[in-house]
Amino acid sequence: MNEEMHQSEDNKAIPMTSVSSGKGREVRPDVYYYTNQIVNIEMVGFPGQNNWVLIDAGMPKSAKEILSSAAERFGRNSRPSAIVLTHGHFDHVGSIVNLIKDYQVPVYAHPLEFPYLTGQMAYPEPDPKVQGGGILAKLSSVYPIEPVNIKEVLLPLPEDHTVPYMPGWEWVHTPGHSPGHVSFFRKSDRTMIAGDAFVTVRQDSLYKVLMQKAEINGPPNYLTTDWQAAWDSVRKLESLQPRVAVTGHGQAMQGEELSEGLGRLAREFDKIAIPEHGKYVDGKD
Repeated sequence: MNEEMHQSEDNKAIPMTSVSSGKGREVRPDVYYYTNQIVNIEMVGFPGQNNWVLIDAGMPKSAKEILSSAAERFGRNSRPSAIVLTHGHFDHVGSIVNLIKDYQVPVYAHPLEFPYLTGQMAYPEPDPKVQGGGILAKLSSVYPIEPVNIKEVLLPLPEDHTVPYMPGWEWVHTPGHSPGHVSFFRKSDRTMIAGDAFVTVRQDSLYKVLMQKAEINGPPNYLTTDWQAAWDSVRKLESLQPRVAVTGHGQAMQGEELSEGLGRLAREFDKIAIPEHGKYVDGKD
């Protein structure tokens, strides 16, 4: 691989965990998610087969753990057809370079995320003082924000909204948490992989993150920079009426709990998700 490919210059292990860390769960016969510390990565494809896709690349310094989880699911010598990213924040690309080196596969993302994935631009700094951010926001000043550089293997998601190597799935542009954030939806069984467009654990509570208490919330508020776009994205996802959803943080959710919680979030996003004050809240500082 080209020597120019590298993780972010501030990439470092972050000491966070939850009761779900190290556990994997199957939500459909071909949809599996694994919790790496506090973030979920998804594997789409049937167990024991080679034609599968890895969605997102976990926390920093976690490549061995992710490789082991995938090997347990698909076989020791199996590798994905591609890696597909919901977005490029540190907890979703923290181990991307080592995974690419091992798997030797392309990576797909929305073009609006490319500056953060090609070494060109750092993400805006987190807001550690955001209202309701809790301890995770206060810790956010140590989170990596510098860009990775995977230009050598990076490809844009197709303009027709299909997802490479994932027949029947479509990608949905869901900006707000980041400019090129995308979610994935399969209409045939209404399965959704939402990334951080919404999550199922309150990120402003260390206890709830640790214990993975399930409740639908907006995107992590200390890293969300465009709240109106984030609300529009939630409305867009709610209109698809998912039956099961895997999010970037928290446990998968389905049935009435999902439909009622997501419906309430779409209606009352300003009350539930948008902070009263913070440097990325429109018109406020």
